[in-house]
Amino acid sequence: MRAGWVAGGIRARALLNRRLGVAGARELASSASARAAISTLAQGPYGHSVYSGQSLADAEHGVVEALLWQLRVLAGWQPRQGAEIVRVLAAGLEMANVVELARELSALKTGRYFDLGRLSTAWPRLREAASTTELAELLATTPWRDPEGITPAAIASSLGLEWARRVMTVVPEAAGWAAGGAALLTARLLFLDGRPVEDSTRRRMRTLLGDGVAAGDWDGFTQGLRHNARWPLAGVGDPGQLWRAENAWWVRMEREARALLSTPKAGRAVVVGCVGMLAADARRVRAALHCAARGGRALGVYDAVV
Repeated sequence: MRAGWVAGGIRARALLNRRLGVAGARELASSASARAAISTLAQGPYGHSVYSGQSLADAEHGVVEALLWQLRVLAGWQPRQGAEIVRVLAAGLEMANVVELARELSALKTGRYFDLGRLSTAWPRLREAASTTELAELLATTPWRDPEGITPAAIASSLGLEWARRVMTVVPEAAGWAAGGAALLTARLLFLDGRPVEDSTRRRMRTLLGDGVAAGDWDGFTQGLRHNARWPLAGVGDPGQLWRAENAWWVRMEREARALLSTPKAGRAVVVGCVGMLAADARRVRAALHCAARGGRALGVYDAVV
């Protein structure tokens, strides 16, 4: 087993060379156009799924596809426990597929699906659903559990909370990331989306995050969250500033991922750190593409959000 972790750790560190990096992403952001940025990106580490001539939307999808490919490679080089860590952390991409399917079954505009390969937990079965009712029934028989709703919004919120719970249970090294992410999701659902939140969903939120979920105001919400969940919201005075909290989440996640990678001993920490660093790079690259689409004139905004 130790040999497997050592080999997996070597591969994980090698995959980090497939990042564009902070400087590279900012240079990409300064491109004269999205077309120029996509052409540049296609010649680098994201060229697996990003091609010259793609639309901005297709290139954005390609960035995530490239990340997914890197995660599949990473999982393939890990011992069984390491592969499961990658699968759980990457489950957000399966969640994205399920939400797209729910939208498709609801006759709403949809995007493209991700090719999950062995990182899938239930997608091949779920893909066969012929209605949102059937999709919810199938979800109830998988690790995603019963979404207790059949609308795309209900399914999305349920899957997001379940993903956080699963990460907190299976990958304790990333429990703070999951709790903070669940707090951001909950804040958006309760204070911004403007849709009623089912009592069953509120109970799940409260189980994950603490009594603040029951508060009817922003201060009561943030102050009542458990310590490991409230950190992204520190200094955020109202729901309209949630974008700052989301940025804070990414900054801390990347910092902690880097710290995990500094662990000299091969094992779980290196795998978790690698996933975090790769995800942060993909997010930065997507932001850079949006900046380039404005002719590189929005570098100030880019710097603020990454």
